[in-house]
Amino acid sequence: MNMASIWRKRPIRSLLEEAGESKGLKRTFTAWSLIALGIGAVIGSGLFVSTATAIADDAGPSVTIAFFVAALGCALSGFSYAELASAIPVSGSAYTYTYATMGELLAWIIGWDLILEYAVGAATVAISWSQYLNNLLANVLHLPPIPYALSHSPFQHATTGEHGLINLPALAIIVLVSLLLIKGTRESALVNGVIVIIKVSIVILIIALGWGFIDPGNHVPYIPPASDYTDEQGFTHSFGGINGILAAAGTVFFAFIGFDAVSTTAQETINPKRDMPIGILGTLAFCAVLYILFGHVLSGLGSVNDFRTSGKEASVAFAIQRYMPGYAWLAQLVTVALLAGFSSVILAMLMGQSRVFYAMSKDGLLPEYFSALHPRFHTPYKANIVIMILVGLFAAFVPGTVVGHMSSIGTLFAFILASISVIILRKREPGLERQFKAPWVPFIPVLGIAFCGAMIYGLGWANWLRLLAWLIIGSIIYFSYGRKNSKLR
Repeated sequence: MNMASIWRKRPIRSLLEEAGESKGLKRTFTAWSLIALGIGAVIGSGLFVSTATAIADDAGPSVTIAFFVAALGCALSGFSYAELASAIPVSGSAYTYTYATMGELLAWIIGWDLILEYAVGAATVAISWSQYLNNLLANVLHLPPIPYALSHSPFQHATTGEHGLINLPALAIIVLVSLLLIKGTRESALVNGVIVIIKVSIVILIIALGWGFIDPGNHVPYIPPASDYTDEQGFTHSFGGINGILAAAGTVFFAFIGFDAVSTTAQETINPKRDMPIGILGTLAFCAVLYILFGHVLSGLGSVNDFRTSGKEASVAFAIQRYMPGYAWLAQLVTVALLAGFSSVILAMLMGQSRVFYAMSKDGLLPEYFSALHPRFHTPYKANIVIMILVGLFAAFVPGTVVGHMSSIGTLFAFILASISVIILRKREPGLERQFKAPWVPFIPVLGIAFCGAMIYGLGWANWLRLLAWLIIGSIIYFSYGRKNSKLR
């Protein structure tokens, strides 16, 4: 076996030629539709659930500082993604960047790893979508909820003794979004844009209307003194002080995950060298401002004790109902915002996954089947169909809690390799045209690597083992199929 072949790199020139080809994926995305895609991927349950959790367990009103720290951590990786996307505007995101800088084996590993972020993430969000649909039916529309057996996996059972059979709503949303993606990126971008307008409008309404109901006493002290807090499940948290802020940053960091899905659409962007950095960094900037303002309002409406004892997953709706008299309708709109948010997250993740499969198939590491384009819609429809079946089966039959953190660890690993890629590309290709340059290289990428490494460390050994097992499975597939069929060979 010639082991040198596994370190072969994809020539930058061939990637740029591929990016310039007129045939293939249709170019329909603008800078604004990229930002909408990014916001669609980022603003989901994280904003409505993680904020209240971080206030209760970690930081109190200083959750706003935690959001700033988390945004800074994402920006460190975001600068790297923006430079790489402007220099190598090809589908595949971190997979393509790694192939061009670190070789085939590591590219395969990151491509396999991205399945954790996109496919597993989409399935997990679809399961949450199913739960909130029942909440909408029962509590907002006052209709009978979908029976337990038809909205839960066979591995779940209720305290009343009911057993799940299949999660039909989760399967349905995966199928609907997949069919929309097969129809075309223009239609997908239009639907995503409408969803983003709905959920962002509701978040802005909460900020604007809630500002007048803020109790200044809930913001004193803004940074609570350092202490330990033991929750009702017996877990002890570092509350207050710098440790509380950092712990909260770890909690809300995952509310930012998804912005890198923008970089998978480079070959479908009209002017990728200019618009990709705008889409990636614009998404981060917009979401960071919205998150900080939302955290300020929510922590001002209710006390820390409120969020510890009441509301739980529905903490935002609870705070509105108790502390904003006359705005019960706004609390009901939160459920609508969550459903809209989940839908656009699923859309962005399924799109990202199909584009990574498309890029890997074009390189020969996966069968040609995955890079087949629809003769009319010019989308990788066969990849979409396979992903729809795999993700749909997972959403229908597996509980969402099983691999929730696997999506996060996959994302952080991708962030690390993107940061390394920028450093290598600066050394190897100093003359390469870059429409956007990350500042202070290698200082900024190294900081990004350190930040993401710390987050991976914080996820614990159980998740490291799951990631390791996943990568071993991927390595077996690579050496039995990918390496032998690689176009570089």
